[in-house]
Amino acid sequence: MSAANRLILITGASGAIGGALARAYAARDTQLLLQGRDRQALMATVSDCEAQGAKVTPVYAELTDSCALDAWLDELVGDRLPDLAILAAGMNTDIGTRGEGESQEKSTRLLALNLQAPMQMATVLAPRMLARGSGQLVFLSSLAAWFGLPVTPSYCASKAGIKAYGEALRGWLSPHGIGVTVVMPGYVSSAMAAAMPGPKPFEWPPQRAARAIRRGIERNRARVSFPFPLSLGSWSLSLLPAGLSQRLVRWLGYGAPR
Repeated sequence: MSAANRLILITGASGAIGGALARAYAARDTQLLLQGRDRQALMATVSDCEAQGAKVTPVYAELTDSCALDAWLDELVGDRLPDLAILAAGMNTDIGTRGEGESQEKSTRLLALNLQAPMQMATVLAPRMLARGSGQLVFLSSLAAWFGLPVTPSYCASKAGIKAYGEALRGWLSPHGIGVTVVMPGYVSSAMAAAMPGPKPFEWPPQRAARAIRRGIERNRARVSFPFPLSLGSWSLSLLPAGLSQRLVRWLGYGAPR
């Protein structure tokens, strides 16, 4: 199917990366299904995409509600199966400024949004793409998936989980012509990034991130990670002895408050 006729689903389109990706893909005759939690931000994205000629349908499905998500997915695949699904919705939480620990409520919601929701969506979309013989799934992980940071344990766990899940799905689906890409960004300018504890080296604007992600998706790359210096450093932490990596993380400014 030509790019001009594609149906593209993007979750988290009211966020920085999801919104930038929606604008990057918006074009005449392209159909966009854009899901987001922030209605005002989502409608701004919808307006920009429509101004670029795209046909846009906003979606307000609550991804952390498993029953509501199932109902939306049934409706979605009953109408028309997306050609490209970018599962970018996410949130963060941390251990607090005094190191008091993460909120159980926030951690539970984070895991539901960052990990369980994209897995639930993929269990519906992947078999149908497989039966059709075409399609592509994109999962938003993070460079934080390489090594757990003491200040954001639940976030790191969710991103490590979705990285492993996406890689496993690629092993299953790729031989059948279904693309799967795992995106592992570093810091991208956004309210969520600003709220994360610790330094923000090599921070990218969302538009630059969206361009890099789109290039990787179009090439059906298994993994899209950036920026290179932070990607190399994060990957190296996973190779070093854990004790040494933990000391380096503290020295770099990501240690838990004492």
